[in-house]
Parts: sequence; structure tokens; C-alpha cells
Amino acid sequence: MWKGICVIFSLILFIAVLGVLYVKLSPLNTDQWHVNVEASADQDFPSGAVRIIKGDAHRFGNLNSALQALPRTTLLGGSVPAGHVTYVTRSALIGFPDLTTIQQSGDQIKLMARLRFGLSDLGVNRKRLERLIATLQ
Repeated sequence: MWKGICVIFSLILFIAVLGVLYVKLSPLNTDQWHVNVEASADQDFPSGAVRIIKGDAHRFGNLNSALQALPRTTLLGGSVPAGHVTYVTRSALIGFPDLTTIQQSGDQIKLMARLRFGLSDLGVNRKRLERLIATLQ
């Protein structure tokens, strides 16, 4: 009986390790994730959020600096001079990737944060956007 339990436990552990490795090592396609923010109003959805604020190029640069300073955050695509950047922020424990795009659009800055894996981010991306916006105050 113990042998069967050990085999089942080992199999579950093996599948869990494979899942974590897949999350950590799967590539992020820049063309798929570094996209325009098409929203015209603030939105919350199960996998992320969109916020739109007033802002010029200087404010965009400040927002970009705040985003770069977040822990476990790396650039995926874009640039400040282009007025459109996307960053990947990974969770501390497993390394789940969340993507945050900021885009200058006239006198507005559009921010979109969303998850890569799963169905719900439990509000993490919305909170990240709110913290970023609060750094501008």
C-alpha cells in the first residue's frame, strides 16, 4: 500500500515540477504581448486591468522609471522614445509572468496589466497599476 502511495505522490510531484518549469521557461512572444492598448476607459477584468490617465512625455518617462524599478521586472519590448513599452513582472514564489504595457496616446497614458497563465490574477495586476499611478502623485 505504501509503495502505491509513494508512486502516486512521486507522479504528482513530478507533474508539479514540470508545470513550474513550463511557467518559468516558456518564451514570451514580443509580437503577441507588446501590443497597443486599445481601451478608451478604465477596465477591470479577471485577468488584469486597464487604466487611462492624463500625461505628457515627462510623466510617461516617470511612469516607465517606476515600472522598471519593480522587483523581478524586465523589459519585453518597446522604448520610451517610441512612447510604448511592455515589461514582464514575475511573481516571487513560482515566477508567474504578468505583462504591463504603458503607451503614450496624445495627452493620455494608457496602462494595461494582464496575466500570461491562468484565468484570474486575484487583482494583482490592478493593484500594480494603482501603485504605479500613485508614484506620480
